[in-house]
Amino acid sequence: MIRNGRRKIALTAIAGASVLALGLTACGGGSDSGNADGDRALRVWAGSQTPITANYNPFAPTVLHGALGPIYEPLFFYNKTADSEPVGLIGDSFEYNEDGTAITITIKPDLKWSDGKPLTAKDVAFSFNYEANNPEGNGLVSAEATDDTTVVLTYTTAQYTTEFQRLGSTYILPEHVWADVTDFANFTNEDPVGSGAYVVDKTTSESYTLVANKNFRDADKLGVKKVQYIAVDNNQTAQDLLAAGKLDWTGMFIPNPDDVTSNGKIDWINTPQDPTVLYTCSNADLGCTGPQTDVAVRQALNVAIDRATIKDKAFVGLTGDISPTFALLPRDEKWVADPANEVSPQEANVAEAGSILEAAGYTKGSSGIYEKGGVPLELTLTSVDGWTDYNDAAKLIAEQAEAAGIKITASTVQWQEFSDARQGGEFQLIMGGVIGTSVADPFQIYRDWFGGTAVESTSPVGTEVPAGRWNFSRYSNPVVDTAIQAAISTNDEATKKELYGTIQTEIVRDLPYIPLVINATQTFYNTKDYTGWPTEEDLYAFPPSWGAIAAGYVLTQLQPVK
Repeated sequence: MIRNGRRKIALTAIAGASVLALGLTACGGGSDSGNADGDRALRVWAGSQTPITANYNPFAPTVLHGALGPIYEPLFFYNKTADSEPVGLIGDSFEYNEDGTAITITIKPDLKWSDGKPLTAKDVAFSFNYEANNPEGNGLVSAEATDDTTVVLTYTTAQYTTEFQRLGSTYILPEHVWADVTDFANFTNEDPVGSGAYVVDKTTSESYTLVANKNFRDADKLGVKKVQYIAVDNNQTAQDLLAAGKLDWTGMFIPNPDDVTSNGKIDWINTPQDPTVLYTCSNADLGCTGPQTDVAVRQALNVAIDRATIKDKAFVGLTGDISPTFALLPRDEKWVADPANEVSPQEANVAEAGSILEAAGYTKGSSGIYEKGGVPLELTLTSVDGWTDYNDAAKLIAEQAEAAGIKITASTVQWQEFSDARQGGEFQLIMGGVIGTSVADPFQIYRDWFGGTAVESTSPVGTEVPAGRWNFSRYSNPVVDTAIQAAISTNDEATKKELYGTIQTEIVRDLPYIPLVINATQTFYNTKDYTGWPTEEDLYAFPPSWGAIAAGYVLTQLQPVK
């Protein structure tokens, strides 16, 4: 939704939290195990594998999921499943000035950090000025607290398009803690002080437990007072725990949901939102190596993939069709500039793949694999061990590519190795996901995933991608960067669509991320013991347990069944 410059947004407060007794609970659950009083732990798998390492730094690539929303919060919550008004968390309201270069924010009064110290507008101003939240090129001129509850953010240009980035994904930090943290990238923050509904109770190699923050706003309304995030090394184990009633909430792929819903406790919902892609380390100028740095190879692989087969065999028909523009359809269809780019090809076209490669100087060798200069066209493709849907899709892609004369070796790695590879750029192809936009506008993906060095969204191979940005492909295109910068400042839909058309032309041709499907985002939750989950009738938040910010909001809405 595009907001008018003078419009003031009043926001609704969310439910709060209450004090509780500390300690872990056993794996067992149910309404007969103390759940009526909300004193047993809600057991969650959000993707962590063993061993868990205590890291609650919201800027760290290995941050534990519970830090993002349950502990640290932005000013407002945006529901990515709908085009709706934001909900106040720390913030109460905000207003743009006439030209969109200043945002005046009012926060709720009498807020406290989890350690009991006052949370004021000075903390908010500090957070926006803090280096991790304010990378070079961010455009921030000043962030000033004019009184205890008012902050004015001033930028060099209008910030209409970046509203979610500023207000919905900038984590607010306690100045009295973070003012002394200079090396934010390596700060593990094992005892975090936040504003959210929960604080850390205990962290082990197998789980970490959060308990209610007694200083949280409206603390007496929180129904779930203890949350235990467990480590699970593969989907099958998580599925077994769901079926046995030992897990209350997770977001994962299960091809036959009846296997876990037949116990009478678990229900599920499917909300396809996030693109599944092949990451390619695409930019040789930034240090990427391998055949995938050739745009012709990426183009050939794109048309060699049989997406219809992948959807049916790897994702059992639960995924959505993806657009190479990375607009989410049908929600964002008005932003697709060229109808020819609305949906990626669903069937493989081996002949077209061959024509693309041959035009780029490749010839087919005696083995059936294309080569150039006597070097066969061979690539490595990794996915995370235990992510069965992604692993199956990777195998299918390898088979389909070989039919088109491209040799792909698919293998699996542990999560940490996956994370390190994409952060450092030490890979050729990765089967992975893209974080979908949190508002009905693809700008967030364009800036965070396709923005180059000029907009501080990527970095050379061997250095980590800037905090809060996700361009693991090392794609850097000055045409795209210029259009991104221009789109930040416009509140005119026609102008924005023209700029997006420019971006789309470049990324559809260059394919730094080869689009596959819109992922089947299945969420499974315990409806026998807890109420208040997002449903198809009331999809108030993106429901999976691993969702940053949204998961913290969902936790505040849950109540134990009496």
